[in-house]
Amino acid sequence: MKLLQLDSSPLATHSVTRELAAAVVTQYRRDVPGVEVTYRDLAADALPHWTPLPREAVDALAPEIRAEVERNEAVMQEFLAADVIVIGAPMYNFGIPSQLKAWVDRIAVAGRTFRYTAQGPEGLAGGKRVVVLSGRGGFYADTPLQGADFQEAYLRQVFAFLGVSDIEFIRAEGIGMGAEQRAASLAAAHARIEGVLAKAA
Repeated sequence: MKLLQLDSSPLATHSVTRELAAAVVTQYRRDVPGVEVTYRDLAADALPHWTPLPREAVDALAPEIRAEVERNEAVMQEFLAADVIVIGAPMYNFGIPSQLKAWVDRIAVAGRTFRYTAQGPEGLAGGKRVVVLSGRGGFYADTPLQGADFQEAYLRQVFAFLGVSDIEFIRAEGIGMGAEQRAASLAAAHARIEGVLAKAA
């Protein structure tokens, strides 16, 4: 099994989503013999905003453009090779960090991970499992603010469009509402993580 771990929070050791994503990966390492983990830190090594780049005749391109094309392809290959993708995704201003959006723009590519047909769009990246570790300062799920949650809705739509039907969200909500609530939310999220592999089996 190949696992791709992505962190997108710039908060380093203060990040809730980094802590939770690491816990999921630790569980996979413990319980799945031979799991191969590829790690990409989208905050520490941020991808630039996507711009159109030619993939043809790479050797003839300027060195900086060639390097960017090759990095984009490396990101794509990491995604295509992964059986499981573990994503640390904090909610920023009701959505996802721009660092994570830049990664999405590298893997959502017509002809590679989806295609348009006479019957409508078809995802080409099925058969994967995605586990999203979500951190929110307030409470959104099953509250009057749920309509403002463009983070989970966006990620569900993106991966469904690419053909991924197995996607799970583990949320730590209310982490901005004091130390006691933060601790309780983290404890609840860690408890849910304990069942991640059991559910996958």
